[in-house]
Amino acid sequence: MSTFTGPVRLCELADGVHAFLQPDGGWCLNNAGLLVGGGTAVLVDTAATEARASRLRELAVTAAGAIPRVVVNTHAHGDHTFGNGVFPEALVVGHEGTRAEAERAGLHLTTLWPDVEWGKIEVVLPQATFRDPIAARLGGHDIELHSFASAHSASDTVVWLPGRRVLFAGDLVLSGVTPFVLTGSISGLRAALGRLREFDAATVVPGHGPVGGPELFDQTERYLGWLTELARAGIAAGLTPLQAARDADLGEFAGLIDSERLAPNLHRAYVDLGAEPADLDQLLADMTRLHGGMPACHA
Repeated sequence: MSTFTGPVRLCELADGVHAFLQPDGGWCLNNAGLLVGGGTAVLVDTAATEARASRLRELAVTAAGAIPRVVVNTHAHGDHTFGNGVFPEALVVGHEGTRAEAERAGLHLTTLWPDVEWGKIEVVLPQATFRDPIAARLGGHDIELHSFASAHSASDTVVWLPGRRVLFAGDLVLSGVTPFVLTGSISGLRAALGRLREFDAATVVPGHGPVGGPELFDQTERYLGWLTELARAGIAAGLTPLQAARDADLGEFAGLIDSERLAPNLHRAYVDLGAEPADLDQLLADMTRLHGGMPACHA
């Protein structure tokens, strides 16, 4: 895994295609995207806090010479969407399921880390929603929007640039960071990964962590396979997801940051194997117990 340190920055991946990178990719330190061309600019996601979204705005305007007029949200979670309001000139686009989930969640994420300086943020829902895949010309590029139900979240969208073979994967794919199935399902994420492979992307921009290629799919699939077997063994032994997480040997995944996500991930894996689902508060409580306290958020 390449080193992923240093300041927040834009990285040009192809002509007019940029990744907005926030090391080290931990809690609420997401990546975003910027597409530039034809005198226009399009963002893929924003950021968690007013300050971080404002920095994204500065970098985007400098690189594009224009204010972004479209923001595509890959999913509803606040680290990718709370900065929507920093771009009041933009039309926010998202899947109808993403809009519904964002409306339900509101600013709940801020209650998990009340000491973070969130700034003046608000929930700005997608104003233009879609249901089926979309092909469009935006920011000077031919792009496709493809969505997946119940994967990382209740509804996830990827932005695919076939002419550049660049995929903005949102949190369906993470890099150097523990995968997270918070409001989706293990089976749904595995199915989504199978679909993403069909694009034959050369460059994959994950939701968190360094940019990579198709090898990011491999690591995610290995983790989900290991997770499922761990859940199967835990159920057979009569263990709760938290107990199974505490007993687990992380093996090759020990180096991934935010390993405490194993507890909520096991909850989701147990459900796939027939267990009754727990509510979101229980998932987060078990994650906190596994970590020995709420994990740090440096947003």
